[in-house]
Amino acid sequence: MKPTIAIAGATGFIGRWFIAAYSHKYHIIALSRSEMEPSAKEEVVWKKVDLYSVRSTTEAIRGADYALYLVHSMQPSTRLNQSHFEDTDLLLADNFSRAAEIVGLKQIVFMGGILPKDESKLSTHLRSRYEVEVTLGGRSAALTALRAGIIVGPGGSSFEIIEKLVSRLPVMLCPEWTRSETQPVALEDVLVIIDYCFGNTKAYGEAIEIGTPEKNTYMGMLQTTSKMLGKHRIIRSVPVFSLGLSKLWVAVFSDSSTTFVSPLIESLRHQMTVEEHPLIRALGLKYKTFEEAVEFTLENADEVPSLPKSRPGGQAKNTVRSVQRLANPGGLSAEWVARAYLTWLPDAFRYLIRVNEEEGLVSFLLFGMVVLKLQYATERSDEHRQVYYIVGGLLAGKGSYGWLEFRSVLEGRYIIGAIHEFVPRLPWYLYVNSQALLHLWVMKRFGKFLSRQDPKSS
Repeated sequence: MKPTIAIAGATGFIGRWFIAAYSHKYHIIALSRSEMEPSAKEEVVWKKVDLYSVRSTTEAIRGADYALYLVHSMQPSTRLNQSHFEDTDLLLADNFSRAAEIVGLKQIVFMGGILPKDESKLSTHLRSRYEVEVTLGGRSAALTALRAGIIVGPGGSSFEIIEKLVSRLPVMLCPEWTRSETQPVALEDVLVIIDYCFGNTKAYGEAIEIGTPEKNTYMGMLQTTSKMLGKHRIIRSVPVFSLGLSKLWVAVFSDSSTTFVSPLIESLRHQMTVEEHPLIRALGLKYKTFEEAVEFTLENADEVPSLPKSRPGGQAKNTVRSVQRLANPGGLSAEWVARAYLTWLPDAFRYLIRVNEEEGLVSFLLFGMVVLKLQYATERSDEHRQVYYIVGGLLAGKGSYGWLEFRSVLEGRYIIGAIHEFVPRLPWYLYVNSQALLHLWVMKRFGKFLSRQDPKSS
């Protein structure tokens, strides 16, 4: 009987290629933010999922034996998204870990980044990848973390940036970070390793670095790619480029957004070399060289597996998501923090805001008027996560079914405070320039309050 694998991030680069290569071997539950037309392959079932919702994620992966987690820096699914990508990724990973435990998932295979050997302070991007790794492995499902640098294959964004820079720039004055050592890996090898790890109990609880045996540099990859494209390029290293300028020119000449490029460029300052794992030796895989990976990529640039058509569907036009990470040095539970928020708010804004609570219904009053009304979600709350449905008030739009939550993450070092799928009643321009900014300011003040709390006195 074929095992069943749920793929979170199935519409992305690796997910699409894995489905194409291994749907004959596994039953696949492909998760997507949009509703997709049925797949032509009966072994592949597409399911619409809201990864911000534990309930939705749980129902989507129910019946799976293993999962492949490829989620990273998702594009905003709401019109206003007040969050940093690392906080969003952390929250999504915590949701998936919770859902995996509920359905009894045996294993999660996660594609992360190589941790540098040269310095202790990680870039925001690599720190986020490691936080996701720790979070996914923090509950009952066994985690196999595959750590890779640049993955070279058709449709991969990292190599596409290299190819576009080489194609468009006859002269490249490269900053110092392009001399950092790295070990890229071919997409084909990544797929083989993922398949090898599924159900392999020796891979449970392991972090496995993968990459070609030979070391390379980013400048070296630019030079090799230019030769293979038949382009004569002048590529020189200069010490004068700032990190900010590097982000700008890479974004402009690769048709990428600075939001996407910035965290990647910050990570490239690290030396990211590979320590071979015993499981890779046991697999006996002969890695493809960078040149072989580039050749395959260029020859198959038009062969990227297609996706089923998405069905038209809608959500409220003016929806809001706001995710803030708050330091929690006292290790206080989410339950304590949620209760503290309800008492702190009227104390901090005395004479302006009152909070009334009766049988799980919480009302926020401004000058005596109910501006927001929340219903405590008993069935979705526990010590580490507290959830309140937004059910009414003058500031909530009609039919607003968003929710407010507090959750503890990374062994209680942080609290995530988040609002999801909120529909404001105020006109959009007015909301963005008033209520939205006020919410961020309030959460920042509450974060300072939380950082001063001593659990011994609580």
